[in-house]
Amino acid sequence: MRRGPFGPRPRFAGVEASRVVMAVVDLLEKALLHRGFFRLERVRLRHERFAGGMSPALDREVVSRGDIVAVLPYDPRRDEVVLVEQFRVGPYLAAEHAWLREIVAGLVEPGESPAEAAVRETREEIGAEIARLDKIGSYFLAPHQSPDRVHLFLGEVDASLASEYAGLADEGEDIRVLRMARPQAVSSAVAGEIRSPWTLSALLWLDAWRLRQISLGFEPREANPPPPTPDPSAAKLP
Repeated sequence: MRRGPFGPRPRFAGVEASRVVMAVVDLLEKALLHRGFFRLERVRLRHERFAGGMSPALDREVVSRGDIVAVLPYDPRRDEVVLVEQFRVGPYLAAEHAWLREIVAGLVEPGESPAEAAVRETREEIGAEIARLDKIGSYFLAPHQSPDRVHLFLGEVDASLASEYAGLADEGEDIRVLRMARPQAVSSAVAGEIRSPWTLSALLWLDAWRLRQISLGFEPREANPPPPTPDPSAAKLP
C-alpha cells in the first residue's frame, strides 16, 4: 500500500484508488412528478460499473429546490460565533425538540452568486454585515437523491452589532440570534447538541483552523489572526 501525504492510500481490488475514474452515464428517461416548493422528478438511467460493463436500468426519484448557502459568522477579535435559533418542522415530525441552533443559511436566488447570497442571508438573519468572506467548501446536500449543493463560508463580523431577533416576516421567519464563545460552541457540537449538518461541519472546521493557528504561533488572544487561505474558485466580495 503506497503512502500519501496523510498516510496509506487505499486500493480497490488491486487498483490504485486515485486512478479509478468513472464517467459514463446513460440517461434513459426523465419525468416531472411534482413542482411546488420542491421539484420532484423520476429518472431512469444506467452507469458503468467498476468491474466493467454497464449497470441495469435504475429508477431514482430526485428532489431539488436549488443550491444553499451557509455562513458561520465569526468575530476573531472576540473569538465569538453568532448562531441563530429557529423552529424546524423536520425535528418536530421526528418527535424531537424542534428549535435548532444553526449557522446562517438560505437559498441562492436566481442570478445571485453564492458569495452574494451569503452576504444577504447574514444581513437578514443576524442583522450584521460581513467584513470578510472566505469559502470553506461546497458539498452535495443529499447526493443519493438531489443535485443541490451547499456552499459553506466563514464570514467575519462584528458580533456586537448582531440583532437580538431577526428574520423576514413575509417568509414566516422567527429567529433568535445567539452570540457564543467559540470554545463553547465547539463543545456544544462535540457533545451532540448541534443537529444541523452545515453547522456541525462549520464549527468543527473553525476549531481545526484555530488549532492550526495556535500551532503556528498565533495565540488565541491575538486580535485578528490570519484568515484561512481562500478557495481560488470562490467568488469575492466587491
